[in-house]
Amino acid sequence: MTLDAAELKRWRKSERERLIAARMAIAPAVLESWRQRIDGYLEHSFPGLAHCRLAFCWPIKGEYDARHIARTLRDRGALTALPVVVAPQTPLIFREWHPGVALARGALDIPYPVGSPAIAPDIVLLPMNGWDAQGYRLGYGAGFFDRTLAAMEKKPVTIGISYEFAKLDTIHPQPWDLPMDYVVTERGVYRRDPEGLAYLGEPQGGEPSALSSPVCYANEVKRG
Repeated sequence: MTLDAAELKRWRKSERERLIAARMAIAPAVLESWRQRIDGYLEHSFPGLAHCRLAFCWPIKGEYDARHIARTLRDRGALTALPVVVAPQTPLIFREWHPGVALARGALDIPYPVGSPAIAPDIVLLPMNGWDAQGYRLGYGAGFFDRTLAAMEKKPVTIGISYEFAKLDTIHPQPWDLPMDYVVTERGVYRRDPEGLAYLGEPQGGEPSALSSPVCYANEVKRG
């Protein structure tokens, strides 16, 4: 099915609203259990996260809360950052953030760091309202992340975070839409291959799993 520009805009708006409402209706205890599972998958499938410049997003509307894994990774040596909106229709910048860095409130009442150094992240944990079999992300409609990633001299590894119920057949991607390199949900880890997302399974506890071999070239990303 091919949608014209107006139909696509209406369809994405409707799907976005439906998926956000469904997510916000999920019991907090369930979301917390999913958060803990996703944290574990990230730790065991992407050991390189502990040695990189990691950008994540402040959670809103029942999204995965990356602040917990960010704290864990900072304790192991990672540098963490949050996105900052500079102006409409322009790329984001990322500023270092950890507890103690001042925050202000921006669009959608989302906190952003004030006065800390701007960094170029190695890896971005990116929340997704919806996602499809090719790894494309349904965001909030402003196009900030696609614009930002397209403008970066060195594109970071992108790990989309969502829930299984939010998987769509397609988001009807357009030329400006950029797919995720990986997707992580409460089910497990997916990698984007040429033919689309490949499900790699559910990494187990203990030492980094066998997934570290195909998944974790992120382990080779060193901070600085």
